[in-house]
Amino acid sequence: MKFVIQRVSHAEVCVEGEQISGIDKGLLVFVGVFDSDTKEDADRLVKKLVGLRIFQDENDKTNLSLKDVKGSLLIVSQFTLCADCRKGNRPSFINAGKPDYADSMYEYIISACREQIPDVQTGKFGADMKISLLNDGPFTILLDSDDWK
Repeated sequence: MKFVIQRVSHAEVCVEGEQISGIDKGLLVFVGVFDSDTKEDADRLVKKLVGLRIFQDENDKTNLSLKDVKGSLLIVSQFTLCADCRKGNRPSFINAGKPDYADSMYEYIISACREQIPDVQTGKFGADMKISLLNDGPFTILLDSDDWK
């Protein structure tokens, strides 16, 4: 499982020309689910996500978490994070979670985040989404569940 986390001033998701969700200050999180991922992997990454101290305090030190700044989450499923680019120039997605499994894990991650963060917005699983964001920093972090296995 991979999370690409971007600290944003604002972000939004549009589907078919309509905005379906958006946040102001917070984190935009792209989620890639592999067939081999488990709920334990999701729990570990969600715990790390909500605890990351990547917002600035009064001394301009990255010392505050999403909860501390009362920020929002925008969680977007992105199977392309599961790309295997080791051979050739065309990415392989053979290890990406099958749609039903990936969707259930995505919903599990959303639910786990909502237990801790009051404002959690989402993309639309499987849709052609247009994402707009203003990256704050820029500040981007990659979490990979393989780092804990």
